[in-house]
Amino acid sequence: MGSADLLERARRLAGLTRTELARRAGTSRPTISAYLSGTKGPTLTTALRIIRAAGFDLDLVPLIEFSQVEGRAGRLLPVPTRLPRLPVGEALAQVRLPPYLNWSAPGLTYDLSDRQQRARVYEIVLREGTADDILTYIDGALLVDLWTDLILPADIRRAWAPLIEQNHSLAA
Repeated sequence: MGSADLLERARRLAGLTRTELARRAGTSRPTISAYLSGTKGPTLTTALRIIRAAGFDLDLVPLIEFSQVEGRAGRLLPVPTRLPRLPVGEALAQVRLPPYLNWSAPGLTYDLSDRQQRARVYEIVLREGTADDILTYIDGALLVDLWTDLILPADIRRAWAPLIEQNHSLAA
């Protein structure tokens, strides 16, 4: 994600117009427009000032990579190098899984703040999902908490067990 995308995302999430963002950041509207359109690139200091004016901050988060672990019948299972963390609003949101994941109940909405519904989503995503699906729907801390209650095939449980055990021991 480039600086223009990051600044535009902050502006939209804050619900600010370009004019209001410029006012809060202490810069002109044409300059903000140039930054948001990518025709002009802000320094890191300037980008941080604009992001903070929108009510956000920058943070470094560990990069999550995936390995492909062979499961039953030669199926490759995506397993992350570390457990993903979701913002609270996303980790406990209401979600509607895409049909390729939830083919048996398309259109069903799940409330991730409900433990049983979250467990069902996690089972579906771990069974059927891609790396992107894991990053979208799975919160690592909540997964560790649910792990013993999840109904998963042995190959998936085996592939994820080292990561879960490592993080469970850190939480203990």
